[in-house]
Amino acid sequence: MRATVETPRRPAGPDIATRQAQDVLRLPFPPTVLAVAGCSGSGKTTLANELARLLHGLRFHLDDYYLDLGDLPLEERVKKNFDDPALIEVPLLERHIAALARGESIERPCYDFGTYTRIAGRTQTVNAGPFLVVEGIFALYYPELFPYYHLRVFIDTPDALCFERRLKRDMEERGRSPESVEYQWKFRVRPSSVAFVRPSAEHADLVVDGSGALDWKVERVLTEMRKRGLLTGAG
Repeated sequence: MRATVETPRRPAGPDIATRQAQDVLRLPFPPTVLAVAGCSGSGKTTLANELARLLHGLRFHLDDYYLDLGDLPLEERVKKNFDDPALIEVPLLERHIAALARGESIERPCYDFGTYTRIAGRTQTVNAGPFLVVEGIFALYYPELFPYYHLRVFIDTPDALCFERRLKRDMEERGRSPESVEYQWKFRVRPSSVAFVRPSAEHADLVVDGSGALDWKVERVLTEMRKRGLLTGAG
C-alpha cells in the first residue's frame, strides 16, 4: 500500500483576514458609472462635480493617468502634447475603472504637472461610491472604457466659449500670460480637440449644450438617468 502524503494546510488566519479586508473595501452593490466628456473649457468638470455632489458619488478625473515622462530630459517633457490621447496610460486606467465599477477601492497614482512625472512612492486611495462620474477630455475616446459606462454624456460647447473659459482659468489660477495660453490653444488644444475629442461625441448617449446654465445641464442628465432607471439608490 502506498503511503498517503498530505499537503500541509496553510493557516486560515491570514486568508480570512485578507478576505475581510477586501470585503470592507467593496461596496455591497456595483456603482452606477457615468462618463462626462467634452473639450477643454467646455464645462465638463463643473458638471461632473455637481453631479457627484448631488448623487453623493465620486468624480473621477483622468489627469493622474498621464504617462510618467521621468525618463526624458525636462526640455523634452515640456514639448509633449498633453491633449493627445496617446499620453494616457490606458491599461492602468481601465483596470482602475473596472475595479471601481465592481465596488472596490484602488490606489490611484499622483501626477506632478510641474515635472511631468508621477510622484514616486505616492498614491491616493480612492473608494468607490454609489455613483462614479468619470470625467475628462478623453472619457469617451477609449473604447476599452465603454463597457463600464451606464450613461455617456458629451458637453458640446462652441470653441470661442471654450477658449474664453480656458484663458480666464489659466491666467487666474495658473499664472500664465495671454500669449502663452493663445499659443497653446492654437497649436495643441484646438487641433487635438478637432482630431480626438469632438469626434468622440458620436459615442455619447446624451449631448448637452455647454453654453447653457449649470442647473439646466444637470437636469438634462438627471432626466436621462431617470428614464434609464439609473437613479435607484441616489441619496
